Amino acid sequence: MAIIDKLFINQFRNLKSQIISPNQHINLFIGANAQGKTNLIEAIYYLGHNRSFKTKTIKEVINFDFHQFQLQAKIGKNTIKLEKSKNQNNISINQQKINISSQLSQVLPIQIITPDKGFIVNGTPKNKRSYLDWGVFHVKPKTTKLFKNHNKILKNIQALLIQNKADELDFWFLELAKTALKINQNRAEYLQKLKQTKLPNQSKLLKNLIKSFDKFDYKFSSGWPKEVDETDAKSMYKYLSNNTSQLLKNKHLKYGSHKASIIFSLNNKNECFLSRGEQKALSIIFWLTQVLFLVNLKTQPIVLIDDLCSELDDEKINTILQYLQALNVQTFITDIGHNLSIMDGVNSSIFQIKSGVIQQLDLANKKPR
Repeated sequence: MAIIDKLFINQFRNLKSQIISPNQHINLFIGANAQGKTNLIEAIYYLGHNRSFKTKTIKEVINFDFHQFQLQAKIGKNTIKLEKSKNQNNISINQQKINISSQLSQVLPIQIITPDKGFIVNGTPKNKRSYLDWGVFHVKPKTTKLFKNHNKILKNIQALLIQNKADELDFWFLELAKTALKINQNRAEYLQKLKQTKLPNQSKLLKNLIKSFDKFDYKFSSGWPKEVDETDAKSMYKYLSNNTSQLLKNKHLKYGSHKASIIFSLNNKNECFLSRGEQKALSIIFWLTQVLFLVNLKTQPIVLIDDLCSELDDEKINTILQYLQALNVQTFITDIGHNLSIMDGVNSSIFQIKSGVIQQLDLANKKPR
């Protein structure tokens, strides 16, 4: 069970050096725009992934007046620590240096909901694969090696296509088909198990979030053409082999497991025809289902939600918070703080962020402690 007991932040973006003690349940961080709310979400995400969800450039996350940042979290008996600069990358768990970032995710599993990553419903295929593979990883951590191998094979094929080395492609096509088969199987199996996971009072939740609810559905799209059987390595290899000349002309693989996606629908209506509010509500339901699935596997992730209140009314927001509390997962939420009544009936702590400084509010008088 992942719960952050202490969080230390030092010079991460505009966040000053400080320590906070979060609530084990719901933590709301309020503040005006550009005060550091999203930066806090990004810092926690960084601790669990050794990367940002906003940028690949390290200098962007270091406070402008400093050369490095430090992040540290006490999670039960474990302590994660990151110290990073342009030339330094020290990551440790319980004071032991690690080189594999996936070890962080095992100690600090994180499910994130943020406008910067985009909604999964009607989102980009890349974003959908990200959430799908996040789930696959936490069910089968060893798939990390499989995905790394698959990506290396893709890079080799890409290089051969650019160099027009047709005679060397056949071997790599066969290797690609083998790894693609395993990836397709893992993704489809995970998604099927997810569909069988029902939230407590799920029908009531759906009706509270979406007025015209009847049937919310989703299915796996392998990324391969319809004429290809994604459950058969020979079929995928045959497709690649038969289309070698066209691939050499295009210089890239237009189809494959690296193009996989999830197709969502509501009342048999494709996701692209849904309103933005419906897309957000369904995205949240999908995320909640993933969280519950992991809770059932005794892996309770930390949930990060940036800008929860946009496009959802207070009643819907309180419904979501009640469900998160029922799932017994630690949650970090940001909002401009226009209406704190959304926290009614929820075990929570409220923090205010102003110019990068985080202070817990005394709920009796809504002032910093």
